[in-house]
Amino acid sequence: MRINPSICCVCGGCVGVCPANALTLHDNFLVCDQKKCVECGLCVSFCPVGALKVEGKK
Repeated sequence: MRINPSICCVCGGCVGVCPANALTLHDNFLVCDQKKCVECGLCVSFCPVGALKVEGKK
């Protein structure tokens, strides 16, 4: 999972849809715990600004 911090609006919506609880907000930054991420892509489809990308997927 890659997060583009220059695009991320820190809305937190992706945090709520992550089934693995891999995404959290810390000090106004989105953080992904790579060990928890199952690369399902739900956060990518939910992100209103396109700041998230699953590695290896378009």
